Parts: sequence; structure tokens; C-alpha cells
Amino acid sequence: MKYGMNLLLWSGEVTDELLPVCEQLKEVGFDGVEMPLFNLDLDYAKIGKKLDELGLGRTGVTIRNEEDNPISCDPAIRAKGVELNKKTLDCCAAAGVETLVGPYHSAIGLFSGNGPTSDEWKWGVESMRETAEYAQSVGVKLGIEALNRFECYFLNTHADSTRFAREVDHPACGIMYDTFHANIEEKSVTEAVHAGGDKLYHVHISENDRSTPGTGGINWKENFDAIASSGYDGWMVIEAFGLALPEIAAATKIWRKMFTDEMTLSREGLAFMKSEVEKRS
Repeated sequence: MKYGMNLLLWSGEVTDELLPVCEQLKEVGFDGVEMPLFNLDLDYAKIGKKLDELGLGRTGVTIRNEEDNPISCDPAIRAKGVELNKKTLDCCAAAGVETLVGPYHSAIGLFSGNGPTSDEWKWGVESMRETAEYAQSVGVKLGIEALNRFECYFLNTHADSTRFAREVDHPACGIMYDTFHANIEEKSVTEAVHAGGDKLYHVHISENDRSTPGTGGINWKENFDAIASSGYDGWMVIEAFGLALPEIAAATKIWRKMFTDEMTLSREGLAFMKSEVEKRS
């Protein structure tokens, strides 16, 4: 297993000011970091080189919005979504990112008042297949993220995201499993993890209140049992959110601080993950 920390706990973009945090994460024992890829105009080759110097691997996370929604009824908006997914993948390649995860299959926080239509599903599959073809050409894997019903209406369960990835039918396109969203949407955590099968490319470890993993209400025993029995052995990344960034706090509905400090959360979360994995090794 490789252990990572999502940098959104500190910032929405990786700048020189964030490098001391990355250095501390390496000292704590993380194998890598998950980079937010929202600002696509940064020098990602330079960032990747600096992270190489620290000995940190990389995964990345991004989103799509209403103006670049890959399932929009407007073909120009769908094309913009694919274009920005490709540009994001160029940034991934420059930075040495292995896997790009997140809800870039549709617009986050946009609702129609209904579930996805057959046309939206078809457009989504077409958009993602084009994205996956490009991802393969630049050497990056895709980990599609299902979100809970309060953040998205297109893919809400891991069975949804797995069916979507299988219809995209491309080796570069898989799914990610997220403990936070599963806690809200899944009737069976075990079935949710196993749904991905050979398409499970990434795992997010996130507490029910988005704070330190292992301190809240997630059924961790079932989660780690299911991950172990699935045979998954890739990146396991902590995703937690705080108050450092107003725009992130607003998006994740975080109004109160639920941990001591960011590095303590990271250290304790890493120890928790490693302990749970080692119990089952």
C-alpha cells in the first residue's frame, strides 16, 4: 500500500509556500501527496521536480463545474469539459501524477431535480471515453469519484461509478472508493468496495465529519476488511477538510474546526491507516 495526504487540507493549489508542508508530510512517513489541480496555469513540471527531490509520489484531484459540464445538453459545454480534462491531464503528466481522481464526470453542486437521464449518461460516457484515450496517451490513470446525493446527481454509489467506468470501456478509466460518500449512500460497504473489482484504482480515507480518520462514526472495521479482501494495493489517501480555505470550507460545508491542527491530523491519520492495514496483512 502507498499512503498519501490530500493537500486540500491546506490549499487549493500547490505553490512554493506549501513545500514546507510537503516536507513535513514526508518526514511524518507519507509516500506521496494528492495535488489539487484547479489552477491549470501553474508550472507543474517545476512542482513535480521539487516533490521528486522530497521523495514524494503524486496523485491529483480535480472537478468540473456548470460552465464545463461533460454531461450538459449543450455540445459546446461538453466539449469544454473534455478540453479542460485534457488540459488537467497535461498538468498531471508534467507533475508526475500517477492517477487523477475526483468528480470530473459532471458538474459538482449542479442539480436538475431528477436523476441522470439516458442522454446525460450517454454524453458522460462519450466525454469520459475521449478523456480516457487522452489519459492513456500521457500515461495517467483516471479514478472516477461517486459523490453523495447532496453534492451530485450523476454518480452517487460505487456501483454507479463502476457501471459508468465499464461502459467507458477503456483501460485508463477506473473508479475510486471514498469512505465518506459510502457512509452516506451505501447499504453495504463490502459490496461497495467489491463493486469496483479490477476497476478500483484509488481509495480515499475520510472520516464522517471530514476530520481525523479513526475518530468518528465511519465503520472502519468493515471498510478495512473489505479493502483487504478486495486485494487492493494502490494509493490510500487521507481526504480531510478544515477552515484554511474559505472557498473549500464553503464547498465542503465545514463551519467548525474538528481537529487540533493539520499536521497532527495527518500524523494520527497515517498511523491509523497503517495500523489497520497491518492488522490484515
